[in-house]
Amino acid sequence: MISKEFLKQFLGNISKPLSFMEIAQKLALPAPERRRMKRLLRELIQEDLIVRTSKGLYCQAEQVSLVSGSFEAHKGGYGFVISEKPGERDIFIPARAALGAMNNDRVVARLENRQRREGRIIRILERAQTRITGTFDSGRRGYFVIPKSRNIQCDFYIAPKDSGKAKDGDRVIAEIIHYPDEKRLPTGRVVRILKKPETPADDIEGVIEELNLPKTFPKAVVAEAKRLYSNALKTDNRKDLRDLLTVTIDGESAKDFDDAVSIEKKGQWFRLWVHIADVGHFVDWDSAIDIEARQRGTSIYFPDRVIPMLPKELSEDICSLKPGVDRLAFTAEMDFDESGKKLSSRFYPSIINSNERMTYTSVHAIVELHDEAELRRYDYLVKNFELMKELFDELKRGRIKRGSLDFDLPEPEVLLDLQGRPEDIIRSERNVAHMIIEEFMIAANEAVAEYLESREIPTLFRVHEEPDAEKLDELFAAFKLPGLTSGAGKDFCDLLSKAQGTPQEEIINHIVLRSLKQAKYSPHNIGHFGLASESYCHFTSPIRRYPDLVVHRILREALTDGGIGEDRIAELEEMLPDIAFHSSKMERLADDAERAVLDIMRVWFMKDRVGEEFEGKVTAVTPHGLKVRFKDYFVEGFLHVSAMTDDYYEYDAKGFVLKGLRKKKRYSIASEIRVRIDRVDLEDREIVLGI
Repeated sequence: MISKEFLKQFLGNISKPLSFMEIAQKLALPAPERRRMKRLLRELIQEDLIVRTSKGLYCQAEQVSLVSGSFEAHKGGYGFVISEKPGERDIFIPARAALGAMNNDRVVARLENRQRREGRIIRILERAQTRITGTFDSGRRGYFVIPKSRNIQCDFYIAPKDSGKAKDGDRVIAEIIHYPDEKRLPTGRVVRILKKPETPADDIEGVIEELNLPKTFPKAVVAEAKRLYSNALKTDNRKDLRDLLTVTIDGESAKDFDDAVSIEKKGQWFRLWVHIADVGHFVDWDSAIDIEARQRGTSIYFPDRVIPMLPKELSEDICSLKPGVDRLAFTAEMDFDESGKKLSSRFYPSIINSNERMTYTSVHAIVELHDEAELRRYDYLVKNFELMKELFDELKRGRIKRGSLDFDLPEPEVLLDLQGRPEDIIRSERNVAHMIIEEFMIAANEAVAEYLESREIPTLFRVHEEPDAEKLDELFAAFKLPGLTSGAGKDFCDLLSKAQGTPQEEIINHIVLRSLKQAKYSPHNIGHFGLASESYCHFTSPIRRYPDLVVHRILREALTDGGIGEDRIAELEEMLPDIAFHSSKMERLADDAERAVLDIMRVWFMKDRVGEEFEGKVTAVTPHGLKVRFKDYFVEGFLHVSAMTDDYYEYDAKGFVLKGLRKKKRYSIASEIRVRIDRVDLEDREIVLGI
């Protein structure tokens, strides 16, 4: 009997695509086997291992330049397919060739012009959106929902029975019934009429509904979490590290402590222990909690709440490395010489007892400010913190030397009052304590990835592709920093180094970061460009990231006496691509949700400041106007070119500059400007500026 593997290999060896009958004749198959072959061919097509051309011929996918990936839609109707295989360039998809694909859909595209990297979507494998938010329109042509997102180029028809009593002009959420394609109208069903939000919390609830984010855990997950919570800790076959001085270092409001560190100095070299919550000990493959965590992919953090990946019984208690209690961990133990070069690494399940729950503020006060009160309070740990700072300096120096990009970007921090309304939006400053922990986590992630890769064990890598050379040329030309010309060294590190200490530094960091490709998860390792790392994975946050939990399980299997056998390797190779794709998709969804909620907080914070003037700095220049960040608050607004009435302005695309035609005034990145808030649009989450 023929098998799928046999058919796949056969089609891989043919010189041209074959019809069904040609395959059957070449294999001399009797009628019963032909029926079986038809079913197997259908399954291979569904698995994207082979394709059936428009002429009914069969061949392997690679033979017709098919690419599977994520569709990135743009408001002009066109888009790009971002290949699932790292290292492949994006494929441009004209609007006419999008096949009704929507943003973030998983698709198969055929590359039709190799020189221009232009193609056509031939199949949609998985839809990313199940709902849309928009305005209900009950005009003469019938009922429609006009999507709010500018990336969706079609209106959705709503049958009268599916209108949910919505009225003309209502903002609604509609569930998609039929997606756009070439044959029929896209249709939907109104599932919620959005009332005008009275508080920021109401607005955030709208985002949760719009993106269909989970609000609660299923009953089976809650029941399983309670059972785990009531079980005693099993400490068999674990290395006992409870006598080791160990601390967690997190933000003041953190509740889920998934990493802790210990350090010693042995002569001229350092020994660093990075202890990570052993979530894999509690959560088995395909358990109710695991299936839910895999679907969620990541925890999502808003200023007023968290949508966790794991139930709080695990994330905030039995898995959290709280101080003064025994906790199960997975430890990466690493030795470094005095210059920060890694000498060796070991990994094992452990049991720890954290001595202190430290904050970034306290550690910064000890190692940088030498605060007397903090030094006295933590006198028995001061030497350890000094060793951490010493090792951090060497690790960072080595990472920068090898070409890692060193971004030190401030993030907005929303301060809430007792009613949950934004009281202030400030720069969330990063201090040396943040950097110490980040550096130690990078070291542990690299060590685990290198260990698994050296043993040829499949895993989920965190990969980051190199940027397009054209983007680098544009950036070099735009910033015109002293000693920097277009193409100089073709090195982002050079650009960031030249920007250091200039008024443009922060904004250049943001723009360079935005110009880079997005890091993602993949079973194929191509390295991590941003970190200049040849092998990198995520291991250090299994409470809030599903890929970390997967890596934990694979590492545990690899460390067992029998190791990972060939059958298990085959299983992992089959399952990891889907986990990688879904985890990357859920990470993007979480980023979108967090950005939307931050925009909500910004407009609610500024809504009563219409008419006020602020000093600001230009953070982006477009043909339509300027994005301006205020000096007093970490908030941005948009100044449309039509509101710049002192002159007629022309956009210089090469220099990212708006130039006045008469007065010759120029606005470029980092230009200072005084603006007025003309309008705050709560619905579209926009702050409209004037001068």
